[in-house]
Amino acid sequence: MSISLDAAATPTAAAQAGDRTIFARRMILVLAIVLLLTAVLSLASGATGTSARSVVWALVSGQDDLISAVERVVIFDIRLPRTVLGMMIGASLAVSGATMQGLFRNPLADPGIVGVSAGAGLGAVTFIVLGGSVLAPVAALFGIYHVPFAAFLGGLAFTFALYRISTSNGRTSVATMLLAGIALGAMAGAFTGLLIFRADDEQLRDLTFWGLGSVAGATWPKVLAVAPIILPILVFAPFMARGLNAMTLGEATAQHLGIHVQIFKRVAIVMVAAATGAAVAVSGGIGFVGIVVPHLLRLWIGPDHRYLLPACALLGAIMLLFADAIARQIVAPAELPIGIVTATVGAPFFLWILLRKRGLTDI
Repeated sequence: MSISLDAAATPTAAAQAGDRTIFARRMILVLAIVLLLTAVLSLASGATGTSARSVVWALVSGQDDLISAVERVVIFDIRLPRTVLGMMIGASLAVSGATMQGLFRNPLADPGIVGVSAGAGLGAVTFIVLGGSVLAPVAALFGIYHVPFAAFLGGLAFTFALYRISTSNGRTSVATMLLAGIALGAMAGAFTGLLIFRADDEQLRDLTFWGLGSVAGATWPKVLAVAPIILPILVFAPFMARGLNAMTLGEATAQHLGIHVQIFKRVAIVMVAAATGAAVAVSGGIGFVGIVVPHLLRLWIGPDHRYLLPACALLGAIMLLFADAIARQIVAPAELPIGIVTATVGAPFFLWILLRKRGLTDI
């Protein structure tokens, strides 16, 4: 009896005792509430003094006289698209990281670390620099979606290459995956450098800030450009939970459980590439969200992807909104790129994971 009472004393202990389903559901509810509060605070923070009360009135009331014209412009035309875009990017990066970690069966897989984001960035930079000249017909064909589509193709190519290099006889080598990711990232960086060398002054300035990662230039057209890509993936991702749970037991076991392994892997890879590509296309290089968020949630609610994937979407959105708020305040009135904030927190966390897994990775 004393053991059960001790185990139930804290949520973490209860989770370790095996009752993670109830705790996971409660955690998802808590994260949803925290995300709502974080979004309101994100809308209320900035150089222009708009209160949280004004934000709430503006969002839930249809009366125009409750807020001033300036507040209306600030909230709906500047901050709201930035907040919505930040939530979508954070959610997509976190879900992509959790999906890759389940697919590769190790906690070190992340679109930013293993080169997928670099491939998506190469595709985006290619169209940013050449979309007005050599690739103008292709850019005109896809309209506002040409940069996200190019980023998707780049991320897809690098994801397939990474999987083919690091997987042999159905088993993925962690060391090979990390080394291949470094090599692919370096290759993408070399080609990106060539394109930057060709860019004009205006493109060069845009690419410099884009490479550091930011949602400062968020607009409703950007939101509409990536929403048809990211939102369906976020909705569909929980339906991948059964397959990812089976994949953690090995491909042979997953096959016996009725999972069409090859088809499942291709679908998962395309999802990761599309989500990462769309995020990179509009925000640039924002790293470590895909490794920090899933790892934290596995410690809290366990590895069951039925709850892990929705929780990752929520916590990823929360983390990116917090990082954006810090980026806006730390050097106010200027703005620090979000990629610097996430790397400052994420890089030490990644090193901690490496040290914890040293026996497994042989690093």
